[in-house]
Amino acid sequence: MGRHHPDELSVEQWQDLLLDAGDITDYLGEFARTMAEALGDGTDGVWCAVTVLRRNKPATVTASDDRATVLDELQYSFRDGPCLTAIREHTAVHVDDTRTDERWPLYLRAAADQGVGTVLGVPFELEGEARAGLNLYAGRARALDAAAVEAAVREMGRASKSLRLALRLASHREVARDLTAAMRSRTAIDLAVGILMGRRRCTQHEAFAQLRATSNQHNIPVREIAAQLVAEVNGGPPETDFRI
Repeated sequence: MGRHHPDELSVEQWQDLLLDAGDITDYLGEFARTMAEALGDGTDGVWCAVTVLRRNKPATVTASDDRATVLDELQYSFRDGPCLTAIREHTAVHVDDTRTDERWPLYLRAAADQGVGTVLGVPFELEGEARAGLNLYAGRARALDAAAVEAAVREMGRASKSLRLALRLASHREVARDLTAAMRSRTAIDLAVGILMGRRRCTQHEAFAQLRATSNQHNIPVREIAAQLVAEVNGGPPETDFRI
């Protein structure tokens, strides 16, 4: 995307970036690289990574540089730090100098030993139980001034709108897949019941009871037993969309 000051990137540009990405992980990767380029000053670079919390367990999903991944893992080993605190408390956390900041002393001492002078954690503004954040690291202390921190926070707000949309669309796709699968199962069961009613001259209730008995006997789901029966008669799986 080239080099931008964060404030030059609009919500529409982040949405375009999302459309160009193959999936959410690709989008987050490009986001991390863009932020690293935008906030780096060309001499002392900024390394960015994205952390997600799943069942309170952190994991790095993408990074602009391998150094950011290593530093994330270092923070996870201490189970706390500026980036994890930012996600949990939903607020930006800035460590201006790892050698003088008194919070998380063990982690910050280890980070300083790794050549890190500045750390910034900024949470994504997501919905529901989804929790994630951007972790920024720089080798020099005081590498990010107040204006840079404010710009990063504003940019996270803009990017979060696109990410919320992506997560919502992903959720809708999962629901659609579930509904399609349920429709196929229901169609197969209804057709199988009809086949048994015709073959055995029994009621609908009796036909379904026979399907369930076969399912229990062979430890195979009813929907699979039904699909097998329909395939035998139909020469293939049942159709769920009939066009006239």
